[in-house]
Amino acid sequence: MRLIISFAALYLSVVLLQLSNGGVGPLDALSGLKLNFTTDQIGLLGSAHFIGFFIGCWWAPRLMGNVGHSRAFAAFTATGAIALLAHMIIIDPYAWAIMRIGSGFCVAGCYTIIESWLQSKVTNETRGRTMGSYRVVDMGASLMSQLIIGILEPASYVSYNLLALLCCATLIPLTLTRVAQPETPQAPRLRPMLAISRSPLAAVGVVVAALSGASFRMTGPIFGQQVGLEITAIAYFLASFVLGGAIAQYPIGYIADKIDRRWVLIWLSFAAIISCAVTANITTTNIYTLMITAGLFGFTTFPIFSVAAAHAHDFANDYERVELSAALMFFYAVGAIAAPYTASVLMGTFGPAALFYLIAVGHLGLVIFGFYRMLSRPSVEEKTDYIYSPRTSFLIGRLLKSTNKDKK
Repeated sequence: MRLIISFAALYLSVVLLQLSNGGVGPLDALSGLKLNFTTDQIGLLGSAHFIGFFIGCWWAPRLMGNVGHSRAFAAFTATGAIALLAHMIIIDPYAWAIMRIGSGFCVAGCYTIIESWLQSKVTNETRGRTMGSYRVVDMGASLMSQLIIGILEPASYVSYNLLALLCCATLIPLTLTRVAQPETPQAPRLRPMLAISRSPLAAVGVVVAALSGASFRMTGPIFGQQVGLEITAIAYFLASFVLGGAIAQYPIGYIADKIDRRWVLIWLSFAAIISCAVTANITTTNIYTLMITAGLFGFTTFPIFSVAAAHAHDFANDYERVELSAALMFFYAVGAIAAPYTASVLMGTFGPAALFYLIAVGHLGLVIFGFYRMLSRPSVEEKTDYIYSPRTSFLIGRLLKSTNKDKK
């Protein structure tokens, strides 16, 4: 408890950050629909967010080195607040795309700084408890950020102003904390080929995880609106996806530590294909039915990133873990940039069900490639421990590295 209290300011900043910038994705989608943006343009907003996310992940460690953690955090937060406030000043989808780059930049930069701060304070003895509490806070805030759109009026200055206020409030706990500002961590080298050399299946797995998560979060509100859901019901629909993913972490992690992780990826993808088919062909607007299908979809797709990451670390040496985590995050960012726009184009052409057919095709590819890799290489005898891997920054590997066993 004392450990959690000592990190209370950092955790509060995470909650406020998620509520502000996590809520803007579904709000933008619903606002775009109200303002008669095309589905292609709304999808572009989601892709723009992840362009900013990638830039923020890459640049944040360097900015911390130049101006320090607190000033860098203030700069990223200000960028996010400006991007939120500008929405109702300029009503244009392409201008909004630039603003969403700012929001993604803010999220990645702030998470990088928070995780750097956490890394400097944990020890090997407290790392497990720190990561456990951190992921509970992060996933809880992510769940709340989906629900918040139920009380926000789309295309309203008040709604975006509220999110901007939450973004500004992110500054307060971190800048007033008594926890000493850490030394600037060395930025990990970005070597995407490291992930491919250690596990091609893991690289493909994180791209498919991005296809599932990014396309659903960014264009899921379009699906909900097109099948006839009210805004509050859309909020519950999106939140059920996050809740299903949170529930999946322990049982899937337990199984992934007991059997070949390639089988786990394959069977999760089989289940994801089924959940996509059910959701795409559902004809009812009963919110409880849709919440169950979204929860099953989250249960089958959310753990794929963590299982794929654990599989990659099974073949890595200890000194490679930070750079390997960054490489996997790179592939996730690439998939997340492409997914929302692709999904929106297909939805505009073939209807709302195309979102889930696209995701199902991605998982079918993962199943086929998984079987191919099982024929190409045997499983490892000693595996690293499975842990939930947040998709937050390139520095997350520093917080996770000592939980993995050295495979030298």
